[in-house]
Parts: sequence; structure tokens; C-alpha cells
Amino acid sequence: MGDPATISPAIVETLYEDALQLAEEARALFDTQEARAPFDDEETQFRIALSCEGLRTTTRIMHAIAWLLNHRAYFAGEMTEFQLRRHGRLPPPQPESDARHLAMMDLYTRSIIDRSKALYARIERLDAAWRRHYAMQPEAVHRLRERIGQAFAVS
Repeated sequence: MGDPATISPAIVETLYEDALQLAEEARALFDTQEARAPFDDEETQFRIALSCEGLRTTTRIMHAIAWLLNHRAYFAGEMTEFQLRRHGRLPPPQPESDARHLAMMDLYTRSIIDRSKALYARIERLDAAWRRHYAMQPEAVHRLRERIGQAFAVS
């Protein structure tokens, strides 16, 4: 499947709605999990794992939402193309999950984590395609030097 040359407002809106729904599910999940009671050694390890994965997951989702909000602002005319290119960058992805942490999680928790990774990967592909489409051309001076070099090149 090829990368799209442009990103439409419809794509951004759909992804934004999906991201908000996922953010709400993640918030509810991690809030509920945090409320669990007793603290033995195993529970302490689980809480540490849950905190790490919860932070990675919510950060990943929030970065995706921020990117989507910037594109929504651009399509609404509230941000210029220059501003979007300058301030609309997607941060690098979160570090990979620790396999030992994931082994402690139930299937639903792992599905939320996996869905956040899939959402982020989609946004990453869109961002890369958009940046390729709007890649800055060399400055005029560089283009002029290139033309002069070609004009005086020895054949």
C-alpha cells in the first residue's frame, strides 16, 4: 500500500475521533487498575509495570492527538502551512514495552497498549508522507549555484 500524497480533513477527523475514544478507554482502564488494593511483592511489581505501560500508552496517544489537533487547526485555517511544518512535528515513538511487564497484563490491557501503538504508527506514516509531500526545496542560492555549475560544466 502506498503512502498518500495528501492528508484530507476527513482522514484527520476520523483519526481524531478514534484517538479520543482510545484515550478515554485508556484513562478508564489505567484509573481502574490503579485503584486495586493490597500491596504484596507481586502486586508491587504489577503496579510498577502498569505505571510504566500506562505512561507509555497515554503519552503515545496524547502525541497522536496533538499531531491531529495541529492538522485540524491547519485545515480550519487557524494555522499556516509554515506553522504546521515548524510546530506540527510528531515526537519519536515511546520506547518498546518490556516483555515482562506485558506478561503481567490481562488481554484487554494489552489490547489497549497495542491499539495505541497501531494508532501512533498510522499517524507516523501520515506524518512521513505529508513531510515528503511538503519537503522544503533548496534555497534559491543553492538552486542558483547548481544552475551556474551546470552552465559552466565541462562536457
